[in-house]
Amino acid sequence: MSPINLKKFYSKPEVRSLLQGLIGVLDIAIAIEEINGKTLVSVGKQTVNHRYPIEVSEQVIGWVLGEEKAALVATLLSFLAKQEFEKKELARELLERYQEIDLFEDISTQLTTSLDTQQIAQLVLQEIHQLIESSAGIILLLKPNALNPDEASFEIIAEFGQFFDRPLELGQGIIGDVVQSGRAELVNDIQIDPRSRGQENIRALICAPLRAKERILGAIAIGSQNPDAYAAEHLRLVSIFASQTAVAIEKALLYEQSCQAAVQAKAQADRLQQAVKDLQLAQTQLIQSEKMSSLGQLIAGVAHEINNPVNFICGNVKYVAQYATELMQLLQDYQKNFPVAPADLQSQIDNIDLEFLMQDLPKLLNSMKLGTDRIVEIVQSLKNFSRLDEAEMKAVNIHEGIDVTLMILRHQLKGTAYCPAIEIVKEYGELPLVECYPGQLNQVFMNILVNAIDALEENIKRRENQTSTAISPHPIPTIQIRTESLNDEWVVVHITDNGSGMPEAVIRRIYDPFFTTKEIGKGTGLGMAISYQLVVEKHRGMLKCRSQPGEGTEFWIQIPVKCPVKGATANLAEGNTAEGNTAEGNTAEGQSDPIAIPNEEAPQHFESPAAHDLRDFISSTAPPLQSSDLLFRHIQLIQRLSQHHPGVEDASPAQIYQMFQHNPISLKLYTTLLLQFYCPNPIHPLN
Repeated sequence: MSPINLKKFYSKPEVRSLLQGLIGVLDIAIAIEEINGKTLVSVGKQTVNHRYPIEVSEQVIGWVLGEEKAALVATLLSFLAKQEFEKKELARELLERYQEIDLFEDISTQLTTSLDTQQIAQLVLQEIHQLIESSAGIILLLKPNALNPDEASFEIIAEFGQFFDRPLELGQGIIGDVVQSGRAELVNDIQIDPRSRGQENIRALICAPLRAKERILGAIAIGSQNPDAYAAEHLRLVSIFASQTAVAIEKALLYEQSCQAAVQAKAQADRLQQAVKDLQLAQTQLIQSEKMSSLGQLIAGVAHEINNPVNFICGNVKYVAQYATELMQLLQDYQKNFPVAPADLQSQIDNIDLEFLMQDLPKLLNSMKLGTDRIVEIVQSLKNFSRLDEAEMKAVNIHEGIDVTLMILRHQLKGTAYCPAIEIVKEYGELPLVECYPGQLNQVFMNILVNAIDALEENIKRRENQTSTAISPHPIPTIQIRTESLNDEWVVVHITDNGSGMPEAVIRRIYDPFFTTKEIGKGTGLGMAISYQLVVEKHRGMLKCRSQPGEGTEFWIQIPVKCPVKGATANLAEGNTAEGNTAEGNTAEGQSDPIAIPNEEAPQHFESPAAHDLRDFISSTAPPLQSSDLLFRHIQLIQRLSQHHPGVEDASPAQIYQMFQHNPISLKLYTTLLLQFYCPNPIHPLN
């Protein structure tokens, strides 16, 4: 195609005016023809018919016919046409540069708004693909070797088409050379390039390094199946794209590194905070343990000191009663034989009221015996509660521990002028002997019962302070203690009060160390924290709570009849103590319930219980677990789910599966449990 249209060019007034002036000065006859032979201008009668070309960029666009002077006209027209062509080319280049600047500005804006390396790379490849003909494109990043920082490999973060037949290694091929040298390359016939192994899918290639300051991040490359498809202009465009892409990717990588550093710093801070809490709790528990030990020693000492005189009194009271009975029998016999006493003796009999004395003395002796028996019972209860002689695990009757605890708390259960007596309702089931630490379980019962008593007293005070026109009898403050056996492998103790209950916010923190709702100086916030530790960690059991405002509170204490083998459950227990809160709590004290499904936002510092259990279950070398161990794991799993799904205990298998879709971490474990051991519903719903 002709670079200049001669007819349009000649139609310009300035060209025609200049040409007419030159013809007039030369005074010649000429004709101007287009390239197709059509006459455009004819001046005068031509006698000599020479043809002189009008050329632009070595291309003829027309002819000037005439004598020798007509060559000057052809030269002038060629010069003017060349100027016109150059102006058009300059305008075209300026327009292309403007469009290019506008394009890169738009791309730069899009790149700066993204901090995702893959999104940035995909956007750049899309723009290049639209701007430059290409059948394949790729952006690679250098990925350092974590074990050897001097080694690196390529990571493809965006690609279209098929660039390689096999993975590319650093230092291999044209792209490897570009990354190592840091210089962009254009290859229009790859098949003759010895570096092109693995790139048979393309014939032409442009590759530019992703350079950020003095650092090479990777490379960007496009390819075409047509040889000689690319020119230097294409190489320049790809290099500009590479420069902008490198800046955007470096910024995104820095952002990712800062986010990772922030996450690591937060995790470190959380670990330090947790370590401080653990240290504080351990210190407080140590102090509490020392107090309990000192209290136990004091109780044992007091019991021993009381036992000696009490035994002396008890041993002599029966002889006093016997002697008194014999003396009264003697008096009765004397009165029968001598019914009339001397006057002075009769006066003494009347003064001391002998008849009343003989009736009241047996009662006094009997009350003394009851009192000494009561002292012996209290001393024995104190000894049983402290259990200093039972530091090791042994089989005991749980009911005896509950009764001993109630006996110690008897004075708090009695009514006063300001508070009615608290009624204790016992519903004891048939329980086997339980292997446990009796003193520790007694402490758990004590903590929960004291909290229940405090809750009932606070509820009574609150009702008395409220003014109401309606007259309705208040329910008797009651604590219900119910025990049951589950499959002869677990025992459950339910302790329920009809107090005011607790809101959800309190329930979530009920096991937090040092958390208490009691008045300052009345509660330490450690009772439920220690109770949870004793039940879950020491006895491999469960401690749960269910409460609603206005409906009272129920605690569920579940412990195995025989403590599971430590090797099968130690890691699970350790995992439990490291996580969050699922159980609910009473009004006083607590610690975060460690049985919980992990949170994606929260940092983990332990092996997942599900992963550990699954490894134990499917290991071909591990011995088969007993049904009690499987049941224990099943119950622990159900409790972990109950944090987010309170109704899991009554859910059908399909509903449980739906729950696992949202929390799939233990799905394999649960499936394995169902396959190896079927347990219809080990945890009964709380009534």
